[in-house]
Amino acid sequence: MSGSNSSGPGGAHAPDPGPLLSFSVHAAPSVEADAMAQRTAGGRLQMALVLLICAAPVIASYLAYFVIRPDARTNYGELIVPPRALPADLVLRDLDGRAVPATTLKDQWLLVVVSDAACDARCERHLWVQRQLREMAGPDAGRIDKVWLIADAAAPRPETLAAVRAGVPATVLRAPREALARWLAPAAGHSLDEHLYIVDPMGNWMMREPIDADPNKVKRDLQRLLRASSSWDREGR
Repeated sequence: MSGSNSSGPGGAHAPDPGPLLSFSVHAAPSVEADAMAQRTAGGRLQMALVLLICAAPVIASYLAYFVIRPDARTNYGELIVPPRALPADLVLRDLDGRAVPATTLKDQWLLVVVSDAACDARCERHLWVQRQLREMAGPDAGRIDKVWLIADAAAPRPETLAAVRAGVPATVLRAPREALARWLAPAAGHSLDEHLYIVDPMGNWMMREPIDADPNKVKRDLQRLLRASSSWDREGR
């Protein structure tokens, strides 16, 4: 009879199923959830490392230009910090009115001139400086594109078009001023037309040259930039 008493529901030594039941129901999902959280965190870390490795050459080149080499800080143009990325939705059109994706401007260093189609004397000088800078780049000339952004709807003069299309032609596109203002900007108190702008192959506007810039001093800026990016930038789009 003693065995019957000990195993009965009211016996002194009856096991308590509460904790065991609680353990069997909740512990396994908790372990699985922890393992899943660890896998997710590990995956995110791996992705971050891959992105960092891919971006390392670009980061290193800019560190070399802006930080490591003191002489490189004696730039002539004004550095744009942080650089301003090319808006993906920037409205661009060719002279026939066809839409041109903004991304087509990437993968080359750009020398950008902005003006109305009439192209006054300052605009003509900028277009001339633009052409001279590319020609003076020597073996790196193929890494540079000339871009003329026309900010109104008028027709350019035929002689101006002939000049920018001579030799290696410039890319001529239309873009409204209000749209361009989300990417490029003049110095305080000035207009977009008064500067030459330098854009890197990732589409980042990163330097603004002074008004009526000295081509030889702009050339030094451009040479430093080309040298700093030589490890990751290659000729051609």
